[in-house]
Amino acid sequence: MEENPRYIGIDVSKAQVDVAVRPTGQRWAASYNETGVEELVSQIVDISPAMVLLEATGGLEVPLVAALAAAALPVVVVNPRQVRDFARATGTLAKTDSLDAAVLAHFADAVRPSVRPLRDAETQVLNSLAARRHQVLTMLVSEKNRLGTAISAVHPRIEAHIAWLEQELNDLDEGLRQTLRRSPVWREKDDLLRTVPGVGEQVSLTLLAYLPELGTLDRRQIAALVGVAPFNRDSGTLRGKRAVWGGRARVRAILYMGAMVASRHNPVIRDFYQKLLAAGKPKKVALVACMRKLLVILNSMLKHGSPWCDMTQPEVAHSY
Repeated sequence: MEENPRYIGIDVSKAQVDVAVRPTGQRWAASYNETGVEELVSQIVDISPAMVLLEATGGLEVPLVAALAAAALPVVVVNPRQVRDFARATGTLAKTDSLDAAVLAHFADAVRPSVRPLRDAETQVLNSLAARRHQVLTMLVSEKNRLGTAISAVHPRIEAHIAWLEQELNDLDEGLRQTLRRSPVWREKDDLLRTVPGVGEQVSLTLLAYLPELGTLDRRQIAALVGVAPFNRDSGTLRGKRAVWGGRARVRAILYMGAMVASRHNPVIRDFYQKLLAAGKPKKVALVACMRKLLVILNSMLKHGSPWCDMTQPEVAHSY
């Protein structure tokens, strides 16, 4: 470990990013555009930090996180709620972009969340997407410049190309976002999921990788998507057994393991499991019901950004 490690906090806004370095106290701001990001990454590489920490801001931070991760820098993205709680706990009640960057650097230094580097294959995908984004953005700027000098006869063609490039840029940004959110760099969702007794590293990473819809659907939709919602098998007066089928087998398999652990160590799932057994349900049926309940809880947590301790409160327990 370095003798005097540097921890960098970066607060991202639409026009600029604010940077703070701990323990040196160095601070500066940079324009949030292609040139500004390239220069910032180069500056941070020269500092050789132990960690670069940002908070999730609804997607605005994605291009910068992608550039930092592609440069093999130890970048971590955390839940904004954790940072605000930390700021209040340390007496930092004022809020400016520069102060936020300093709080992020302090959080990185004090809490030191573990850095999980990207695998080589993930780095290659990220590099390719980031490079293509830069190419498309360059073409888009060129076409907009041409539009200002071209004769009216070719305006429709240039405008059509600009519209296509803008859509391509949006698609690439979404690709970057999904790639990052499936990666260990993105800690926000991973941290929330791991607050649940019974949800460990493998359960969390499998859900993030193979169920990106988690937190975006309602309870019935997410259960049906995974394949843990029982379907009726009725015809006329015949009432068949309800059964689960379809869905995502890999997610179901990891949920089954999570539900088994939770039925022993998670008080909410354990009580639910025991109640079903007491009602005469077979163990396998009870476990599948626990899988569904666990999935619905996790879905609700990601949708509202709530940790496990909030989900156990009586006023929210009825929602799942």
